[in-house]
Amino acid sequence: MTSRPERQGPLRDPPVRKAALPESSPSDPAAVAGEHFARGEIAAAIAIGLASLLISGLMALLLGVLVEEGRLSAPGIGLAAMLEALTTGLVTGLAGMVLKPVRLRTVAVVATLAVVAADLATTRVSGGGLMAMRAAAGVPEGVLLWIAIGLISRSVTPERWAAVLFTGMGVTQLAAAAGISAFVLPVFGANGGYVAVAVLVLAGLAAAPFLPSAFEAGPGALGTAGAPPLRGWLALVATLCFAAAMIAVSVYVLPLAAEARLPQAAGRLAISVGLACQIAGGALATALAGRVRYARVFWICAPLLLVCWAIYATTSQAWLFVAAAGLAGAVAMVAGPFFVPMTIEADPSRRAAMQSGAVQLLAGALGPFLASRVAGQHEVHGVLVMGSALMLTGLAVMSALHWTARR
Repeated sequence: MTSRPERQGPLRDPPVRKAALPESSPSDPAAVAGEHFARGEIAAAIAIGLASLLISGLMALLLGVLVEEGRLSAPGIGLAAMLEALTTGLVTGLAGMVLKPVRLRTVAVVATLAVVAADLATTRVSGGGLMAMRAAAGVPEGVLLWIAIGLISRSVTPERWAAVLFTGMGVTQLAAAAGISAFVLPVFGANGGYVAVAVLVLAGLAAAPFLPSAFEAGPGALGTAGAPPLRGWLALVATLCFAAAMIAVSVYVLPLAAEARLPQAAGRLAISVGLACQIAGGALATALAGRVRYARVFWICAPLLLVCWAIYATTSQAWLFVAAAGLAGAVAMVAGPFFVPMTIEADPSRRAAMQSGAVQLLAGALGPFLASRVAGQHEVHGVLVMGSALMLTGLAVMSALHWTARR
């Protein structure tokens, strides 16, 4: 591997580094080894990623207040959330295929300011204009996420840094939601909430000078733009199926608790416990990264999720339902970061890995949509059947890719 150039200050663009030579990865020997980034560069990319994803954990809160203020209809909550998630995912994916990873610091600054402008502009619109503005906000959010995923997917242990991003996302979103709910919304309403989000996103500018100036193409076409090969697309399909299944079931926890004739408080507690356990799951994924192969992770996580979903369908005990929700939240967070090494083994050029985050965002829209097609007004167990079938399909594709890669 080439030696690292001497730093000339955070605002000076150093010469672009060459990627590491191919070598065995601790978690996937078949994968091309990535680049050895400095800890400061990784921290900056994760901070940029957290800024791009901050709003995703606050959508339900802020859009709900907009409904109370008469600026958005109740059906508009789902549409506005879906539009922003879809725009973010599509832009992240397209950026990975068509944009060259150069002048990343400048791009991060411009995209951050665009997100802030969109959040501030949201305070002045209602109805259809508000939904259009949130869809527009997804464009710069997708660009910021593209930068973060670009560095993570090129690192030596991408699953570790993806787990750090997932865990940090849970912590920052929980803290932001608690602070905005307690101190901002009661006094300033939804507009105050969006201004607070803009301020928090603006703080991400401090990380921009510490990003790499560009990513260099290296062994296996690392750093190049373009569409993934066939095996890469199959890995993305597996990601879409598995992630959509987890999200589809998670959004129906309250109706499933009601169908089990559990008190409303038990369903709400199940959601809270699931969110708390996601943070623990992210920490566990960070510890496992580089030590356990992704295939083993999914082969363990899938049966555990099926057990949790079976409990949803059969139990009438509140404590057991809540425990299953906690386990499902932890398992989902453990599985999430390992989509990246799965795509790298299938496509060592890492072009598919560049699309992993975008596909997971699209799964956040696809999963609930498919669930709404099979859930009835008083019978929602069809969501569990659909989720199980979707997850097993994704697991089968992952396993086939893994076995053929080893051969």
